[in-house]
Amino acid sequence: MELLPISKAEAARYMGVKGAPDAAVSELLYRAEKLVRERVRPKYVYLETDVSFTEEGVRLGAMTEPLTGEDIKRHLKGCKRAVLLAATLSQEADKLIRQAAVTDMAFSLALDCISSAAIEQVCDRAEKEIFSASAYPYRTWRFSPGYGDLPITLQRSFLLAVNAQRRIGLTVTDSCLLIPSKSVTAVIGVSDAPVRGVGRGCGSCSMKESCAYRATGTKCSADM
Repeated sequence: MELLPISKAEAARYMGVKGAPDAAVSELLYRAEKLVRERVRPKYVYLETDVSFTEEGVRLGAMTEPLTGEDIKRHLKGCKRAVLLAATLSQEADKLIRQAAVTDMAFSLALDCISSAAIEQVCDRAEKEIFSASAYPYRTWRFSPGYGDLPITLQRSFLLAVNAQRRIGLTVTDSCLLIPSKSVTAVIGVSDAPVRGVGRGCGSCSMKESCAYRATGTKCSADM
């Protein structure tokens, strides 16, 4: 997959910019987008699986551990199937950010934020491709481990289920951080009837009390 033009407005928001970025920030983001699009080749994998609701939590046929927490239970209510999605910008994105940090921290930050916007683009496009031929007309939005009260410790089981290490080189550390860092895992509920999922926004996020974006008066996503 090749990256399409990356939202510099979204990247600026990740940088904490309020309103339109000035000329200096715009130039940094332009350079960062150009480099990332030239060097980074994203990958994604997915797997469709059964959904069942038990006293232990939500059981996905492809995973050994149940999805625990009330948020994911509400999110997948009405869904008998779900799609597990894992996407990454690859190690090249992390490498670009690290290399720039040695001599130019501002450019490194721009690369970091452009990469964050890029992985969201990848997930959006992956969803579109996955569901373009799907038999299910309705789906929830992406719900990731660590969001709401869904434990981030489920990352390892998630990656094992989709065989992410072999297929796209995506692994997880002992502290449950994804490597490469510009990566996303998510559960998407699917149904043949309308579904709502839980509300998407700061109120449902487990990081709302320590969020760096909220501290600056911004949000991590345009639709929140």
